[in-house]
Order: sequence, then structure tokens, then C-alpha cells
Amino acid sequence: MEKIRVVIAEDEAIIRLDLRETLENAGYEVVADTGRGDEAAKLVSEHKPEVVILDIKMPGMDGIQVAREIAATEDTAVVILTAFSQRELIDEAVDAGALAYLVKPYQQSDLVPAIEIARRRYQEMRELTDQAKTLEDRLKARKVIEKAKGLLIDGASLNEDEAFRFIQTRAMSERKTMLEVAEKIISEGLRP
Repeated sequence: MEKIRVVIAEDEAIIRLDLRETLENAGYEVVADTGRGDEAAKLVSEHKPEVVILDIKMPGMDGIQVAREIAATEDTAVVILTAFSQRELIDEAVDAGALAYLVKPYQQSDLVPAIEIARRRYQEMRELTDQAKTLEDRLKARKVIEKAKGLLIDGASLNEDEAFRFIQTRAMSERKTMLEVAEKIISEGLRP
């Protein structure tokens, strides 16, 4: 089984080393670590880990800003690890894209579950996003096909079934999708 790749961004070197050791002992692969927030975003972009662990207070850029940047551009689950537990900060971290939040001093027994929860939540969100895109694409295709059928009904004196069959058979014979044929009907005036 392939190891889950992790980037750690924590400005306290002792905590960073402890995180690395704990994660590696738990079977994760720590591909990079840093003590600076501005380097964290670069490391995530470079190494493409499944998970990034971010402290909030770091030089260069704080963990909330880094989380926001990573959530917008990278395919990575974000875990926040911080000494601060104020509700406003937790809400801000969640709004920035964090999927798990651990307060220092953390228990080693809490680290792996937090990472796994963040990974699973991220996978679920990706699946929902992919489903939404698929449904959105299907809806767009259906609208284009319906428009093409309407043009065939009006312009080629076909009924709805004949228009649909024309699009379908043309797609099969040309080895194209029905959407591609429908677009040709609309843009190029393709008719039977």
C-alpha cells in the first residue's frame, strides 16, 4: 500500500521534529517540512502531498492564509495544528479550508485520527464536486441536444423522435458524442 504523503509547516523545530517522527512511525511519508508559512505553500505545490499540517502562527505567512491558498489551488487536505483554541480562530480556519483542527499540546493518539478525518472529508468533498460537475455537464449536454432537436423539428420537418434518432445515429456512425453532433447542428447547420 502506498504511503500517504504529508508536508509539515510548524515554526517550532522541536514540535516539527516530533510531528515528523510520530507520522513516520505511523506509516506516513513526510515529504517536506518547514518553519515558514510562505514556504509551506511552495512545498505543497512542489510535492503534491495528500495532507498538509499547518501551524497558525508562522513567519512569512500565517497558517490561515496558507490554508486559504492551498484550498484554492491544490489537491490537498489541510489540518491546522495550533496553540490557539478560540472559536473565532477555529471558524476562520474552517472557512479557509481546514478539515481538522488540533490544539497544542496535542496527544499523539489524536494526530492520526485528525489526519484520517481530514483525508476522508477531503475525498468526500472531491467526490461530491466531481458528481456536481458530471451532473452539470449532463445538464448542459441535455440543453444543447434539446436545442438541436428543436432546430431539426423546425428546420427539417422532423418530429421529436426522428430528431433524436438522427442525432443518435449520426453520433454512432461518426463515432462522436450526441453533444458533438448537436453542436454541429446548432453551429454548422447540420441537417439530414
